[in-house]
Amino acid sequence: MAERLLIKALHGGKNTKIITLNGKKMKKMPSTLERLPGLKILDLQNNLIPKVCPEISSLTQLTALNLGNNLLEEVPEEMKYLTTLKKLHLFGNKICRFAPGACDGLQNLILLNLNKNQLTWLPQEVSRLKRLKYLSINHNQLASIPRELCFLGNLSELQLNYNNLICIPREIGLLKKLQKLFLVRNDIETLPEEICELKKLRILDIAGNLIQIFPSGFQNLKLREFYSEGNPLFLKQPIIAAYKEDDVWSLQEITLRFIMHQLAEENPLLMHVLEWYPEVRNKISQEKICAVCEKPFLTPWLECVEFVPPPKSWKISRNLQLVPLRTFTCCHKCFIHRGRNLFAIAQA
Repeated sequence: MAERLLIKALHGGKNTKIITLNGKKMKKMPSTLERLPGLKILDLQNNLIPKVCPEISSLTQLTALNLGNNLLEEVPEEMKYLTTLKKLHLFGNKICRFAPGACDGLQNLILLNLNKNQLTWLPQEVSRLKRLKYLSINHNQLASIPRELCFLGNLSELQLNYNNLICIPREIGLLKKLQKLFLVRNDIETLPEEICELKKLRILDIAGNLIQIFPSGFQNLKLREFYSEGNPLFLKQPIIAAYKEDDVWSLQEITLRFIMHQLAEENPLLMHVLEWYPEVRNKISQEKICAVCEKPFLTPWLECVEFVPPPKSWKISRNLQLVPLRTFTCCHKCFIHRGRNLFAIAQA
């Protein structure tokens, strides 16, 4: 059957635009594909293909390639020749690596589907997929996300469900066009502060992780949907924190707090002088804001959790009544005058 379909396509010659050989028990790609340079869509999913034939490099007009549910063990090097490719489906294979150079020619790729494979890592070369908008790597064995993935400035949807991720890189904040982020069933314990910089993020699903608390400013995201069931989120408990004496501030802390207060008042002389002291500017860039007095400081007196209601515009998990946010107080006096939704985080 597959041979008859291919022969029929070959009779069409350069006019053949689409070939579908789905579920034909093929054990190799037909080398005669080189006689179809005008082919745009090639569907070979649900076969027994272990390798990509070299002749695929002749398909210089191919825009969509589906090799899902085959026996591939790597993202093949031959992909670098498909410079017009926009959609690449490699789901349901045995892929555990990227061949060297596989990403080199995929400059026009918009969609990459690597679901249900055996990937434990991603190469730095993924940063070359500059036009990629949709990336799906669900049901793999990824332990980390390379920071290079966060350089894909056009990425709109990222799916990393059912992996072994334990953290998200701070560079996630660089994905300025990201609208959908799926991180279901991983081992993530914290979300970086930089996730609050994703101003276009509309859907966030972190169900089934190990997250207890969210970064300050998280509630300002313009989400439409947020799912967090299955996480051990901090719950609001009427527990009085143990008394903690004020620490004696170092001279550096006193000086830097004074400088930060003056900068907040836009002291022109100080702003000019700081241009000559990069090490001071670097220290100040690490400032935190007290949850009570809202003044800047560097050394937290106490780490706290503040419970705030989720924005009414969010569609949320049923069990999420209050969002626990990580925050800090700068001194004992501020903690004593905290609001009723602010609690100290007990130290182990």
